[in-house]
Amino acid sequence: MDAGSLSSSANLKTQSRCPLQEQFIQRKNSRENLDRFIPNRSAMDFDYAHYMLTEGAKGKENPCATSPSAYKKQLAEAMNMNRTRILAFKNKPPEPVELIPRESTTTLHDKSAKPRRFIPQSSERTLDAPDLVDDYYLNLLEWGSSNVLAIALGNTVYLWDASTGSTSELVTADDENGPITSISWAPDGRHIAVGLNNSEVQLWDTASNRQLRTLRGGHRQRVGSLAWNNHILTTGGMDGRIVNNDVRIRSHIVETYRGHEQEVCGLKWSASGQQLASGGNDNLLFIWDRAMASSNSATQWLHRLEEHTSAVKALAWCPFQGNLLATGGGSGDRCIKFWNTHTGACLNSVDTGSQVCALLWNKNEKELLSSHGFTQNQLTLWKYPSMVKLAELNGHTSRVLYLAQSPDGCTVASAAADETLRFWNVFGAPEATKPAPKSRSEPFSNVNRIR
Repeated sequence: MDAGSLSSSANLKTQSRCPLQEQFIQRKNSRENLDRFIPNRSAMDFDYAHYMLTEGAKGKENPCATSPSAYKKQLAEAMNMNRTRILAFKNKPPEPVELIPRESTTTLHDKSAKPRRFIPQSSERTLDAPDLVDDYYLNLLEWGSSNVLAIALGNTVYLWDASTGSTSELVTADDENGPITSISWAPDGRHIAVGLNNSEVQLWDTASNRQLRTLRGGHRQRVGSLAWNNHILTTGGMDGRIVNNDVRIRSHIVETYRGHEQEVCGLKWSASGQQLASGGNDNLLFIWDRAMASSNSATQWLHRLEEHTSAVKALAWCPFQGNLLATGGGSGDRCIKFWNTHTGACLNSVDTGSQVCALLWNKNEKELLSSHGFTQNQLTLWKYPSMVKLAELNGHTSRVLYLAQSPDGCTVASAAADETLRFWNVFGAPEATKPAPKSRSEPFSNVNRIR
């Protein structure tokens, strides 16, 4: 099982660092030509070189130009005979042999696949993230539909507007309530849920920067995972309980899911809102069906899956196949598994070689991105369903705990225990933009200020 290590940064380290300030690191262009330099020996004067290494070295400040080949060299320069080509082939390469007739070649080119896109190997931007809690079981990073990135650093939630690059502070929890243990944007991109170490969950309106209400009574210990399903906010706690909260009503607890024996560290609703996936520190994966929910007693699970051998935190529903779920295991498991959530069957399992911290599907291509811990602390892009590695992205120096995807699906933000937040243009350009659907006023249209 994974042992989540909680570590806070030293005060001296953070005094000189401001949250979400960009780091300017000089780096090589990712497209830079790194081929070896191969000298052209036909352009070298070995007589002159030998003289300079022997007789000519006697006067370094004013080297003598009376070497055996000096006269020949001056004569060649006077007659314009020394125009040797730099990095030139001595002989012209032979013409390629046509193994396939031209008619067949034309047919093959017409049927060729689209060109493989360029994947940058380095991050586009790096921001400081001091006091980011190094805890595998928490969920401290999320990108909202309004293009604002939320990150919890210690006791404070910061908002970074990706459109303007501006940073603001939303809330700082008291020491007796903090640190922040989870955050999750509502579908409207305006309201956000904040889970606390004291078992409470706060709801905030980021437009007016005010707290709407506090959800209490659902858990006895910290709330490390959150997931929205329209007006239902699902919370998962260290006590193993999963609670559905209807944020529109005062008595907010409407369903309770019991199955996990240890902390719930992963929660994700399917796109249809009919199925909920939950992963825990007990190495268990549960699939819950909304139709089976009961307000009178603990809801029975649809599937109880035991194939992982370590904590299950990384969960990702496939955007192009509604019943396909990808899950990742901790350091004792290291596997990415794929599930048919209708039948509960495990479709495939891939050993990645290191702790799987987070998973994200590409919205535009059949690809999956995973983030990892020791030893490489890398991001890996996989082709689905072959699970061939397309790229490995390095830059973080500690495990990459959290991933978040921009609303257009192009950019991925990664937050790691090295206290940096990096942005990667890994998923490429989106498809032709479609008009965005009008955002619904729910789930907060009828909420004023409830405590």
